[in-house]
Formats: sequence, structure tokens, C-alpha cells
Amino acid sequence: MADWAEDVKKHAPHADDAVIAGIVKHCGIALHKRDSSLVSFSDKKETDRVRESFLKKKLGLTDDDATLDAAIAEVGQTMKASHNKNRVTVYYLLSEKFGKHALFGG
Repeated sequence: MADWAEDVKKHAPHADDAVIAGIVKHCGIALHKRDSSLVSFSDKKETDRVRESFLKKKLGLTDDDATLDAAIAEVGQTMKASHNKNRVTVYYLLSEKFGKHALFGG
């Protein structure tokens, strides 16, 4: 299994370990398979899933789709240099952007 905290801290050096652990717990079994543990920013179906399942459902955001899609794209740009776009890191950066770390123990 990947070291999720190490990957998150490449993009957010002062990341909160408790929040990372909470996101790992939220993702659960999805992290056991390589394909589902990654986010493909070039796959609209995948980014739609991040918007609907994570941003709206888990974080409870009510912003319009264009705003949420822009936030996802921004995280994609932040992670552009990374070969693997780990779901935990993507979710951490989105949670940070919207000030929702408290949902994960931060």
C-alpha cells in the first residue's frame, strides 16, 4: 500500500496526518486497487464522480458545477508534475481548498 501521507506532503508540506488518515478511512476499499486509488483528470466521468461523490456528497458543497469543476482542474494543475494522481492527495487538496478538513478530524 502506498504511503499516502508522503504523497500528500509533496503537494501540501504541512499536511495534517489526522486529516490524511480520515480521508484514507473515507476512501476505504477503493484504495486497495491501483486503478481506483488514482484520479484521471483527463477522464470527464472520473472528474464528475469526484465532483458529485466527494465535493457535493461528502463535503456538502452547494457551489455550482462550474465552480467545483474549476477547483478540480486547479488541483489537477497543482499535481501536473506527479506521475500518479493519488485519490487521497486529490481529496486532501480539495478539502483544504474548501476549508473542510474538520470533516476528517482536522
